[in-house]
Amino acid sequence: MRLRDFDPDDLNSVYEILIANGWGHRVESAECLQQLVRASHRTAVASVGGQIAGFAHAITDGLSNGDLSMVVVAKPWRRQGVGRALVQHTIGEDQSITWVLRAGRTGAPDFFAKLGFLASVDAMELRHR
Repeated sequence: MRLRDFDPDDLNSVYEILIANGWGHRVESAECLQQLVRASHRTAVASVGGQIAGFAHAITDGLSNGDLSMVVVAKPWRRQGVGRALVQHTIGEDQSITWVLRAGRTGAPDFFAKLGFLASVDAMELRHR
């Protein structure tokens, strides 16, 4: 497995993975994904055998707060460490940042708990969709 930051050449392949794995509501087009990546502070792409296996992105102030906004792994590569590697690449090693995320998908709470995330009752959200 190879991990790296998102490259503009990844756009179509990452978009296809997002659409195929139920994230169309977050990225309605490749252009929308391009805007999302430009606005992200951290990105990660995992590839296996030359094929993109997953994508993650986050927004952070770089000091104390971070939002791990998206972690998506294509079905053939799930349960092989790709998601864990994407998260670790994206959040880095800075222990001063508190990372938050939404773990509403099936299996997400268990997955993120294994990485050290704790459930919180303090979060609030304002939805506009």
